[in-house]
Amino acid sequence: MDDLVIFDFDGVVADSEILANTVLAETITELGVPTTLDDAYRLYMGKRLADVIASVEIELERPVPQDFSADFQARTLVRFRRELHPVEGVHEYINAFAHIPRCIASSSSPERLSVCLKILQLEKTFGPHVYSASNVPRGKPYPDLFLHASERMGAKPGQTIVIEDSVSGVQAGVAAGMNVIGLLAASHIRDGHEERLREAGAHFIARSFADAGRFTRELLTRDTSPGSLE
Repeated sequence: MDDLVIFDFDGVVADSEILANTVLAETITELGVPTTLDDAYRLYMGKRLADVIASVEIELERPVPQDFSADFQARTLVRFRRELHPVEGVHEYINAFAHIPRCIASSSSPERLSVCLKILQLEKTFGPHVYSASNVPRGKPYPDLFLHASERMGAKPGQTIVIEDSVSGVQAGVAAGMNVIGLLAASHIRDGHEERLREAGAHFIARSFADAGRFTRELLTRDTSPGSLE
């Protein structure tokens, strides 16, 4: 069985959502659309920056400044270099399943992923197997990115495990026909997030990477269709 584990990045490998969304909320507020951190989680988390900008422009009723994207990315990376840490338990999970092919499939840009992997000293862990939604026609919640990643890795969707923390990411994994673990291990998780991931279709809910490891072991030892373990 050609198994594969696909990791989302922000909020799964990197405990970055609270940092990135704080900067995003501040940046959007400065444009004239008051935005809280919870607003940013609810409206934008897990989406490509291009899709975020499109939504912001609808609220603004005008285009964002030409330097919006570059300014947001620069401010975010400054925050990451000071404060970014891995999600608790991710190293132990990776080590436990080192024999299983793995990759990252993220809504973040290739440039941001490269910088963050260096900050976290994980470049060698994933090597070239890092895929960005900027390289597919549609971002999450569409399945394009996950299908692209599994194809590049030589795995069938039904034999692929996706670990996701966002509603749009869970929806994308489900739409791709993969086994989706909704992860609640990062610092941005708030009350009600578990319900939102369940409603989005997550087959399993992991409150920690230890839980994710248990589900992964079960999936790897059974010839399953998505969600059949519950």
